[in-house]
Amino acid sequence: MKTIRTPRWSRLDNAAKIFPSNSSKADSKVFRFFCELKEQVEPDLLQSALDRTMEQFPFYQAVMKQGLFWYYFEDSDLKARVSQESRPPCLPLYDAERRSLLFRVLYFGRRINLEIYHALTDGTGALQFLCTLVYYYLLQRHGEDFAGSMPELNYDASQSQKWDDSFQKYYEKPEEKPSVSRIPWKRKAYHLRGERMPEKRIAVVEGRMSLQALLACSRERGVTLTEFLTAVLICSIHEGMRLREQSRPVVITVPVNLRGYFPSESVRNFFATINVTYDFSRQEDSLEAVSAYVRQSFRENLTQENLRQRMNTLCALEHNIPMRIVPLPVKDPVLRGANYVSNRQVTASFSNVGRVTMPAEMQRYIHLFGVFSSPNKLQASACSFLDHYVVSFAGPYCSHDVERVFFRTMTQLGLDVVITTNVSYGEAEV
Repeated sequence: MKTIRTPRWSRLDNAAKIFPSNSSKADSKVFRFFCELKEQVEPDLLQSALDRTMEQFPFYQAVMKQGLFWYYFEDSDLKARVSQESRPPCLPLYDAERRSLLFRVLYFGRRINLEIYHALTDGTGALQFLCTLVYYYLLQRHGEDFAGSMPELNYDASQSQKWDDSFQKYYEKPEEKPSVSRIPWKRKAYHLRGERMPEKRIAVVEGRMSLQALLACSRERGVTLTEFLTAVLICSIHEGMRLREQSRPVVITVPVNLRGYFPSESVRNFFATINVTYDFSRQEDSLEAVSAYVRQSFRENLTQENLRQRMNTLCALEHNIPMRIVPLPVKDPVLRGANYVSNRQVTASFSNVGRVTMPAEMQRYIHLFGVFSSPNKLQASACSFLDHYVVSFAGPYCSHDVERVFFRTMTQLGLDVVITTNVSYGEAEV
């Protein structure tokens, strides 16, 4: 008699629950990490490396399905396969009509691209996957160079640690029950507008700079690199605002990696967000003034207590019994409505993933790493490798005035900036 294997399933983490209800062709909730090598990618070796990587991340072989009350992950026997890039970046990965993995690995020229659905993981988890993939690829491609000293990948978490739901691990039931009606109403933020890219595509503009030069600029102002770049982004948006539009605040959403505040090795989502709100109708418009304000805002928001309270409030809504028993067809419109209200209060976002590290023996084969997403509004993302710092803007707009001002500010500060884009002439102004 044949044994029937029951598929293993798992719940979506707290941060992931909003993504399936709000995914669309125009806002796929897919983001991309890429590694640019110093040589052409060999597809066969990349496939072999992906096979080995999946042994370390077996939970990424899951598909997402709809239950009666929530979406959930289910194990699958689908094989992850690499393919040459031939279509626009960050196309949708989740489709309720078909079973498919929630990530894809692409290559083109010297680049290895990992695109991944945000319900599966956040930037930290995706980066661990890509670094593992590049590690196994280089181990095969240049194995003879490592005969004397085998490089070690600095990530040895157990399978249970990797698939840990850290939101549930650190959740503490708040004394006061959370209520949507108690969330303070905020003014609508200033919104960028303009003609959108055809076929719901995204335009990507990358700027490459020296990390050390950027750090020098931030230290001159007594702020961190993330605070400095957030301030430059706010000022870049302000330059394009009409006088009557300055009654609306510029609001930048900044994701925060909670692993820096609550120990976790999880490769699932474990992040929160903070909003930096700047009102040019009431505050100075100089970069120094904006930088000082951003620094204060970060200091006030980025405390373990504030982040714990934010995390507990969101998790408490998930644990609320009436919310749990509401059927999914009713939950979906509610979550879409919540996302709409949230988007009204945001102008753009900036995500600084931070420093990417690889074994020292492998660094000579790697040029840089980068990251961007597929948002429904402008988003800047950044990461560094050695002294290469890459800021990538992605958005649906044909105009790139904000990006132009942002990188012009960098050159005025004395930095050398190398700009690349995926936009063809005639599609947009670069």
